[in-house]
Amino acid sequence: MAASGGTLDCEDFSMFQDMLKVMRNIDDRIVYALNTTVPTVSFTGKVNATHTCKQLYESMMDAHLTRDRAIKSCIAQTSEEMGQLREQRAKDSDNLALIKLLRKEQTKLKLMQSELNVEEVVNDRSLKVFSERCRIHYTPPKVK
Repeated sequence: MAASGGTLDCEDFSMFQDMLKVMRNIDDRIVYALNTTVPTVSFTGKVNATHTCKQLYESMMDAHLTRDRAIKSCIAQTSEEMGQLREQRAKDSDNLALIKLLRKEQTKLKLMQSELNVEEVVNDRSLKVFSERCRIHYTPPKVK
C-alpha cells in the first residue's frame, strides 16, 4: 500500500507507524472535539448536541474501521512475504542474506501485530471519553 491518501506503507515499519499516527488524529483530539462541539448546560439550546454527537461518533467509527482494515491488510501482506521467504530459505538454507531478510520480516510482523493491541487501547479510550460526554445526547447503536 502506498502512503498517500491515508493508506499505510507496509514495507517500511517507520512509515507504517507515521501513517497510523496521522490516522489516529481523531482519537488524539477527541477531548478537544467534544469540548468544542458538545454544549455545556448553559449553551444547550444553541447547538443540536444529538446531531453533533452522532456525527462525531460516526466519524470516529469510520476512522477505527479504516485503521483496523489497513493494519490487518499490512499484516496479511507481510505474512505472505514471510511465506515466500520461508519457501526460498527451504531451497537455499545457507543464504545468510535471505535469513537476515526473513528475520527482519518476522520482527516487522510482530510489531504490526502489536499495533492491533495499541489500536484496541486507543479505541477504548476514545469511546470512553465519547460516552462520558455524549451519553445524555446520543446513544450509539449496539454493536453485534
